[in-house]
Amino acid sequence: MTFARWGIPTLFWVTLVLGWGVWLLPDGIVRWCGIAVAAFCWLFTLAFFRNPLRKPQGDERCLIAPADGVVADITEVDEPDFIRGRAMRIGIFLSVFDVHVNRSPVAGDIAYAKYTPGKFLDARHPDVSHENEANTIGILASDSVASGLKLLVRQLSGLIARRIICTHGVGDKLARGELYGMIKFGSRTEVWVPLTYPHTVKVQVGQKVKCGETVIVELRHATAEKPAS
Repeated sequence: MTFARWGIPTLFWVTLVLGWGVWLLPDGIVRWCGIAVAAFCWLFTLAFFRNPLRKPQGDERCLIAPADGVVADITEVDEPDFIRGRAMRIGIFLSVFDVHVNRSPVAGDIAYAKYTPGKFLDARHPDVSHENEANTIGILASDSVASGLKLLVRQLSGLIARRIICTHGVGDKLARGELYGMIKFGSRTEVWVPLTYPHTVKVQVGQKVKCGETVIVELRHATAEKPAS
């Protein structure tokens, strides 16, 4: 088990505030109760930024979950900006108790990136994908996976989640399962797969998935028709 580096400043301030609060409490049972509450809050913060080691399942043609959580929906949608056509969108809901780091579903180059300001609706709201603040990256998969495959991954803020972190941009390479960011305190992550590539969705709504490990989509072969550029 490791610790996401983006949590270090937060943990520092949480430790400082909790320690100061306990120091101000009077001696006796009140202080001991304060210590117990502070310890719980500190351990919760530490657990939130945990970054467990994960081993991707399947081979290169298996797309893995970019986030821990529960599959909230699997829907066919239009994607006009990067995929430029119909796509299968798999939405994953993350509760505050899930691991919140994000990992790449596939190996490839980032060919598209877009930050979209927006609302902070609850991550389970039906309009969250269109209304909320989001950060999107488009990955052009390496030839060993499927030449020309365009895959979209979107980080979405939520009612509590107000901070999206993405450390990679256009021109950067990502390995399958590589860490590239996180969303702080409950949120949603989506994967968009073009329908022009024959594939099989390997998960169902309500299923629990693990970031960087669970296979969510299997490409049926690596030489499918390329989407329009």
